[in-house]
Amino acid sequence: MAFTVAHARVLVTGGASGMGRIYAERAVREQAESVTLWDIDALALDETASALSGFGTVIHTRVVDVSLLDDVADAARHELGEGRVPDVLINNAGIVRGNGYFWTSDSRRDTEPTMRINAIAPMHVTREFLPAMIEDAFREKRILNVASAAGTLSNPRMSVYAASKWAVIGWSDSVRLELERSGNGHVRITTFCPSYVATGMFEGARGPLLTPVLHPDVAIDRAWQAMLAGKAFRMTPWTVTLASVLRGVLPRPLWDIVADRVFHVYSSMDDFAGRETAVAPTERTSDDASRA
Repeated sequence: MAFTVAHARVLVTGGASGMGRIYAERAVREQAESVTLWDIDALALDETASALSGFGTVIHTRVVDVSLLDDVADAARHELGEGRVPDVLINNAGIVRGNGYFWTSDSRRDTEPTMRINAIAPMHVTREFLPAMIEDAFREKRILNVASAAGTLSNPRMSVYAASKWAVIGWSDSVRLELERSGNGHVRITTFCPSYVATGMFEGARGPLLTPVLHPDVAIDRAWQAMLAGKAFRMTPWTVTLASVLRGVLPRPLWDIVADRVFHVYSSMDDFAGRETAVAPTERTSDDASRA
């Protein structure tokens, strides 16, 4: 029997806006039993919860800073204490900082929060819920980890972001294998690797050759279908897969030429501007973060 979100309990991190809100809307449209939204922006959470209410799905919200393990652990204990073991866990929260060279970045403002939110937070969130998801074998479970095409290819002016998404890919697919090898295949993990998506998070970035900036609804639909099917990976658009193959077979100096002069990957972040969104007060700067 095919997995569906109907009557499922769904939890989305970074769920108050952008892609996270669209994932939540999709879950409501497909008649999820409940949708829990975690985000750091309390006002946006209230607005999103109000917009999603009244359609038959129970909406829960909680202000959570996923970069803090204690915050994640407390929020997870609350969910599990209420009997809300997620059937679908979507690790969506993420940030992008600046577009300068690595040595011009600020370790405290740029590097540390990017790694904590993009790479470590999905690990903490999943670790808190996964034992209960494994134990609750009443129905299949799904975990969707939102990585990026940036995690498959090196790219100037986004070194830390690329590193954070490389970490997500390696961790996510390794846990997928652990679940299979341990006989817990009812929990399936999908790693989603899109190129740039037009949410404002990558405002100013240019899609490489033959790689359009994806409309959010298109990206969400592809991630969603892969998650429902329990696919291990979903790269999109097709040029992401092509670039990964070429990088694997071409000598490094030749690949650098192709990536730079043919696909224009290495200049795609030159005009990046990003967007300003809510971040933890201790992290707020004039060069603010963008949350997925």
